[in-house]
Amino acid sequence: MARPKCRRDRFMRVAALTAALSAVALGGCVGGFGDGRAARRGSPPRAELSPPADVPLAVDPAPAAGAPTASPTPAASAGNRIGSGAVKVALILPLSGTGVAVGNAMRNAAQLAYDEAQQPDLTILVEDDRGSPDGARDATQDALKQGADIVLGPVFAANVQAAAVPARAAGKPVIGFSTDASVAARGVYLLSFLPQPEVDRIIDESVADGRRSFAALIPETAYGNAVEAEFREAVARKGARVAAVERYPSGAPAPAVERLARVITGSGATADALFIPETADAMPAVAAALITARYNPARVRPIGTALWNEPALFALPALQGGRFASPDRNGFSNFSGRYQARFGAVPPRVASLAYDGVMLSAALTRQYGSQRFAETTLTNPSGFAGTDGTFRFRPEGLSDRSLAVYEIRNNAATVVSPAPRVLAKPGT
Repeated sequence: MARPKCRRDRFMRVAALTAALSAVALGGCVGGFGDGRAARRGSPPRAELSPPADVPLAVDPAPAAGAPTASPTPAASAGNRIGSGAVKVALILPLSGTGVAVGNAMRNAAQLAYDEAQQPDLTILVEDDRGSPDGARDATQDALKQGADIVLGPVFAANVQAAAVPARAAGKPVIGFSTDASVAARGVYLLSFLPQPEVDRIIDESVADGRRSFAALIPETAYGNAVEAEFREAVARKGARVAAVERYPSGAPAPAVERLARVITGSGATADALFIPETADAMPAVAAALITARYNPARVRPIGTALWNEPALFALPALQGGRFASPDRNGFSNFSGRYQARFGAVPPRVASLAYDGVMLSAALTRQYGSQRFAETTLTNPSGFAGTDGTFRFRPEGLSDRSLAVYEIRNNAATVVSPAPRVLAKPGT
């Protein structure tokens, strides 16, 4: 799944350790589509306008930590179509080649969404992009020829860019699943867990909690590049200061920690928060280097993104008292339980994006008729209430999400600031 153009897309899977949509509107726009309770009761899911507070998330038991992830089973409905409704929705996935396991799981999730939406007036045209840009372009062109009104997917950044070319020419919007913000554009929206909103949320919460001086240890990766820029902007926007930033090559954090020690250790420490946007695999080495440098997390609070939402990190001494921003975990736990009951496998984190996309398409089709996929409908600033929290698409294609803030302590992460049900005005 990792090619140079879309290296950051790997973090869809890493952040897969982090946090799926029901069918109700937020402030005049559809949101919350499918926690599965309506399907279990046999009554249709709600599709009328209503405030997000009326859509409490059901909590199903999460899979046990460390439980093996089974290979996704074949989709419940064979073939390249799901449903037979009047509105056609393209779903572009890697069903062969690079990323096939993720593609199959996302097709399963689309089937689950269609069933839980009580057979909406949709035909989902499932097309194989072969894990390549050329395949994505060909698959999108084929779906458009069949009458697709909107394109969901692809997964990889380069493939989203390729799919967007014929979609734009046909005047149809794309809702991609890439985490690479550079592929977002007007009419090309990203329904994924972008790192930038996570950075904004943790900086906002830290400043609200009295932190005013921020240091950062940032890996020399594509992800690190993306979050450093957002980190600097977020700190400045809140009127706080950046005390120091040190970069380090992957796997070799010790020299950078030594250089940063003057502002994060000892009685002369000038920072009161330390931002570390590192993956679960690489974090133990960073934590060990910090302890060797006599870093005290009780004095300078460690903060991070949803990459930290991994139980293996919760016992690290250097992260005790640390906080990170992430989607509320209850939504994915609920989705995962229903997926496992249907397909006999634990879904990869990104499977919920396909579920969300289908549920969104169904809800908009029910409520907005010919304007279901218009730009003004998709970019309503009030957003949509989903099982990962409220989200919205910006006109330029990026997305905002409501995120919770968790604190790590005693081998666990607990919510210290719940995800808001209503998003702040754009730009605040």
